Amino acid sequence: MRKPKVTPIEKEVVLKEEDFIVSKTDLKSRILYGNKIFIEISGYNEDELLGQPHNILRHPDMPRCAFKILYDHIENGKEWFGFVKNLRKDGGYYWVYANISPTFDTNGKIIEYYSVRRKPTTGFKEIIEPLYKQLKSIEESEGMEASLKAVEELLQKHSMSFNELMIKIQKGLINEL
Repeated sequence: MRKPKVTPIEKEVVLKEEDFIVSKTDLKSRILYGNKIFIEISGYNEDELLGQPHNILRHPDMPRCAFKILYDHIENGKEWFGFVKNLRKDGGYYWVYANISPTFDTNGKIIEYYSVRRKPTTGFKEIIEPLYKQLKSIEESEGMEASLKAVEELLQKHSMSFNELMIKIQKGLINEL
């Protein structure tokens, strides 16, 4: 089993360029499948993950509005792109750039969700961490609706959708918000 790189003070595990984390969940976000790297990076064993809600990995630094936007996309049959800070079993964390999409049956009905995650681009933290910190602060003082409004205002300012903004940050085309 591969030992993840852990930064001693912050307990951050950094994905390698070649790491692709894959998982599937049911419609209630219970984990149905996780590839080997997903299991290793999470710090859990497979038996501890399968059947659990995916939010077992939710880091407390993540704003709730990010997940509201995510579920609004995938429950409406659209894919979602974004940066997620995940919590490991040992209390450490790891950042991913995620693409989550619905899986459809032959009748076009959503039957599960599929996620592929990889290492975020260099420099993303300088943009995403302050944004997420601001959104968390808004949520704590004014509620999630206010943080969603702040996201909408940011997207209007840049004249793009949430996915477009996340993709441009991942490509290094946006250096500040």
